[in-house]
Amino acid sequence: MVSIEDKLREESKKIISTSDLKYIIGYEKGSDSLRVTPSFAKSLEDIDKFIFSPFCSNNLTVYLTKPLTERFIVGKEEKRKIGIVVKGCDSRALVQLIQENIIARDSLVIIGIVCEGIVDIRKLAVKLKELKIHENAKFSSAELVEDKFIFEIDGKKINIPKQEIVFDKCNSCKYPTPLIYDVLIGEPKKVESVEEPYEDIKKLESLSLEERWNYWKQQFSKCIRCYACKNICPLCYCKECIAEKTTPVWIRASPNLQENLQFHLMRALHLAGRCIGCEECERACPMNIPVRALTKKLEKEVLEMFNYEAGIDPKAKPLLASFDPKDPAEFIM
Repeated sequence: MVSIEDKLREESKKIISTSDLKYIIGYEKGSDSLRVTPSFAKSLEDIDKFIFSPFCSNNLTVYLTKPLTERFIVGKEEKRKIGIVVKGCDSRALVQLIQENIIARDSLVIIGIVCEGIVDIRKLAVKLKELKIHENAKFSSAELVEDKFIFEIDGKKINIPKQEIVFDKCNSCKYPTPLIYDVLIGEPKKVESVEEPYEDIKKLESLSLEERWNYWKQQFSKCIRCYACKNICPLCYCKECIAEKTTPVWIRASPNLQENLQFHLMRALHLAGRCIGCEECERACPMNIPVRALTKKLEKEVLEMFNYEAGIDPKAKPLLASFDPKDPAEFIM
């Protein structure tokens, strides 16, 4: 049986051999057995480095929009296509970027991989501690069998239930199969039922106004304004973010509660109807602030009010670029 990783390399080699690509963005091994790093393959030899494992957490679509890499990827006169590997949630970012006319569909060759869930290494670290396994133990392999991951760690096989160590988004994922692709690796997966996706938001909503304020005050007081949440977001692509403007200054560089709050609320509102729920913002936060809760709350409101999900249909209009006379208008006095 051909593994997903072998199939990925095989298809990537076919694509790079027959298409005029600048390169294909995929994954390769990182600094240790748990880490995976983005990989830019320009040749058949580069593609031999490609891997795909339950640790491939990065949403690679961010490399299509950031100014820092834009000159590297697009180039002033660059006309060649770019190949990119996407999981289901990542593909929603591509759909949204196409909807917003940021990326042309015909500028991409999309390799979709049916995803079975991605391991959150923070959760895994807690689990390893419970199992009294050293955090620097060497992982030789990871395989998902039914609902359990089987890891080979320092020569021993250990089973851990999938639900306990994958990202929260994976336990309520409705789109394990990419929504847009040129080549699909893996059998399309139909989701029959998922966990309640907004349980965490409903818990926050059940708090009193004072309790919610105290909760967020505590969270935002931790923020060091490193902007990791903004920089890793594929939908935060403004060339000049108002949070970093110096003329005039809207938010001062030094972190403090008031301006931390201002930044996070501004960012959440900018992503209303646009956030596709990849949760990269939360994964990147070095202070473990649950920043995704803000955009998830707005996502819930948008779904309830307009029955709209971001990043589903590349031919649909973005939420805030469309108007229906039947839309709710309770806010009008």
